[in-house]
Amino acid sequence: MVEIRRNLPHLPAMKSVVATNPEILCGTPVFAGTRVPVKNLTDCLEGGSTIDEFLDDFPSVTRAQVIAFLEEAREALAAPAK
Repeated sequence: MVEIRRNLPHLPAMKSVVATNPEILCGTPVFAGTRVPVKNLTDCLEGGSTIDEFLDDFPSVTRAQVIAFLEEAREALAAPAK
């Protein structure tokens, strides 16, 4: 996520499902209310895992959070650059 934001600075912050806190994993973006980095989801999907497999591995993340993150990412990437 940080790499995406660095390369595409026009993307809005995904604060509803992603949280950052310097006291949680040194500020790594995580799913809100968890200590699960968002990068774990993108790594799993990139590696061929399904959402169900990700959720089995990270039970503190909900399906709703994953879907909301993916929808927000899609909308952000489809938005025109400012």
